[in-house]
Amino acid sequence: MKTNQFILVLFCLMLSLFQGQAQQVEEYLQVASENNPEVKAAYTRFEAALQKAPQVSSLPDPTLTMSAFGRMIETRLGAQEARFSLMQMFPWFGTNKLKKTSAELMAEAKFQDFLQVRENLFVKVKAEYAEIFRIENTLKVMQEDLEILNSYRKLALNRFEAGSAPMVNVVKVDIKKEELLTQIELMKEELETKKRQFNILLNRSQTAMVEVGDKLEYDAVIGNISNFEAHPSISALEFEKEAFENEIELSKKDGLPMLGLGVDYAIISKRTDANPMDNGQDAIMPMFSVSLPIFRKKYKAARQEAELMAQATEQEKQAKVNELSSEAEMLSYELRKAERLIDLYDRQITSSNQANKLLISGFSNANSDFEEVLQMNQDLLMLKIQKIEAQVNGYKVAARLDYLSFKNTTDENE
Repeated sequence: MKTNQFILVLFCLMLSLFQGQAQQVEEYLQVASENNPEVKAAYTRFEAALQKAPQVSSLPDPTLTMSAFGRMIETRLGAQEARFSLMQMFPWFGTNKLKKTSAELMAEAKFQDFLQVRENLFVKVKAEYAEIFRIENTLKVMQEDLEILNSYRKLALNRFEAGSAPMVNVVKVDIKKEELLTQIELMKEELETKKRQFNILLNRSQTAMVEVGDKLEYDAVIGNISNFEAHPSISALEFEKEAFENEIELSKKDGLPMLGLGVDYAIISKRTDANPMDNGQDAIMPMFSVSLPIFRKKYKAARQEAELMAQATEQEKQAKVNELSSEAEMLSYELRKAERLIDLYDRQITSSNQANKLLISGFSNANSDFEEVLQMNQDLLMLKIQKIEAQVNGYKVAARLDYLSFKNTTDENE
């Protein structure tokens, strides 16, 4: 019973470790989206754009006119002492609604710009993460090779002491070791630099710990991505186009009269020389006004501007779709290439390991040249490094494909 419980606990620990590695990138993406100033700026621009709708959809401010007579004008009911006029203009029916709709569409375009900035950041984060993975795993391979070279040196030294091989074999191993040690030191410095750059990208302390898993997990579909309607760069242009089409209708409304309603109030003083009916009663007069949009050139130009902008946005959208389609084709090829190279390197590493064992056995029995052993070991090292690079390239390509096949899963309340 205890054995079964131990196995269950061990399985859970291994599962949690795997899930933890898979979640590392997602955690970094979350930190980047919350901290990166470029993403913050894009979202702030969206919030600022939201404030445009209340501005353009409000009524014009009313006009209040006050006048006092230096020399009072006499009327039948008394002298006019002061006069107040209040006027409120109203745009043609539906004008403010169209203005609000245009502003909201432009705000939606800004939100899509924010999504695009965020997704571009995610691609950068994944690329930097992959670079750190490349360096760390290359260092592991080099450390393992350093141990192999130590074993080769010991073997060559034993053969020399036995008088069956020259001392030059030991010297050759020392040369390879010195070269490898230098590469390791340089790569360690590169690793620290990459980690600092990664933390800068996340806008956090440069000394913060960066952990990378043992594997680069990605799941990208190889094939043509034909539908880009949900992509932020396309959605932004679509919202802009709708806004310009709305501006066409708005230009027609702007060419219609504005209506004004108001009231005129005059303060009348009482007559002292007579007492007519309603003596000294103030005068109230309702007013109605209409603007006369007789200068039509500006309204015609505004409509033509909106039509041309809508046409240009549609052309820009088609150009962007073509650009994304072309990139998707190349990325699909690059992903297939990376996977084939990984498969090739796996097979070559297996074969090279077998050949290397045979060469070492042959050298131990004085049947093969030590130079061949060193060369085969060097080839094996390069194959392992090339496999790591192919994995990294595949991961970067998959990240870019994820960006192209964007599906907006952002919560509506975000």
